Amino acid sequence: MSAASRTTLLAAGAAVAVLTLSACTSGGTSGAGDTNLVTGKEGIATAAKGERAKAPELSGETLDGKRLSTADYQGKIVVLNFWGSWCGPCRIEAKNFEKVYEDVKDQGVQFVGVNTRDTSVTPALAFEKEQGITFPSLYDPTGKLMLRFEKGTLNPQLIPSTLVIDRDGKIAARALSALSEDKLRGMIEPVLAEK
Repeated sequence: MSAASRTTLLAAGAAVAVLTLSACTSGGTSGAGDTNLVTGKEGIATAAKGERAKAPELSGETLDGKRLSTADYQGKIVVLNFWGSWCGPCRIEAKNFEKVYEDVKDQGVQFVGVNTRDTSVTPALAFEKEQGITFPSLYDPTGKLMLRFEKGTLNPQLIPSTLVIDRDGKIAARALSALSEDKLRGMIEPVLAEK
């Protein structure tokens, strides 16, 4: 193989790596749509209580083979976290999610993961075990659950993504990047304070 061919091959490999990493990014926009979500300086988007869009019901099989529907949590605050075992930023935020979940689960808050684009449950279950995740995750290998949201709510290319659904089943907050413990708490606490 000539030096020019190796250089071209290396450049192509680098381009693929950049594209692969960007599919698991830490920012961006979600596209057009009227979600009434306004992004603040911390990258967290929120919607005022009277202007929130209804979240669709998500249901299916969990990673451990049980049935789950977000409708079962009606009247609770639901934190939806879209993640994949293949996603580096998901690894960074996972322990933050478990810590906050342990702190708020007795206050009417339910966390639900949505595992996406893992081709089998094996790596996803290993990820959850390694990270100490105790809340359930729906298994969504094709990403179809993300597509149930109104256009502009989520971008299937941006994993991890997190939504906070209020007690009325409406989208109160959104993050399209990995979250620190403080940022996650900052998304949940205003919704917890609502009556």
